[in-house]
Amino acid sequence: MTRTPLAPALIDGLVADAQGRLPMNEQAFVDFYTRTAGPVAGYLRRLTGNRAVAEDLLQETYLRFLGASRLPEADDHQRHYLFRIATNLARDYSRAERRRARVPLDRQEPEAVTPGTADAADSVRRLLGRLSSRDRELLLLAYVEGLTHQQIGQVTGLMRASVKPLLFRARRRFAAVLRQAGVPESSGPER
Repeated sequence: MTRTPLAPALIDGLVADAQGRLPMNEQAFVDFYTRTAGPVAGYLRRLTGNRAVAEDLLQETYLRFLGASRLPEADDHQRHYLFRIATNLARDYSRAERRRARVPLDRQEPEAVTPGTADAADSVRRLLGRLSSRDRELLLLAYVEGLTHQQIGQVTGLMRASVKPLLFRARRRFAAVLRQAGVPESSGPER
């Protein structure tokens, strides 16, 4: 995985902010950051819909990760812990935005989406924005990040047995949003 454009400065800033309290040696952190920053940044961009906010949350995610009193030892568990921190920060951001919002997302007029256009990704982001933050998180973790139900449970704090029905309902709600926007139904991957 390649680093995000701000990675060298961000790494230096994070390491400096940790002021000698790194829970891992500096090179191990740089390697971990290099492997994880791209996926976490993409996840945060998709959750928030805002690149600048995602970059701020990315930095805060790593600061909280470094500030943890005890980190999981396994690389996979560290990665899940990182996504859990990012998810919680995105939830906090989303709650704050909802308090500031003048028009609730569910009261906005539906937009027509034409498949194959250059701005299809923007259309999907806007349509995902009509879902609750939990539905958006579940769909992104399952279908974009490719996490299993157990991993999604670890990231979101949900019980593994709850993930499957919640994901099913999130897909149904997203399908309804797509139908409302005029997107034709197609058979997609079942999970």
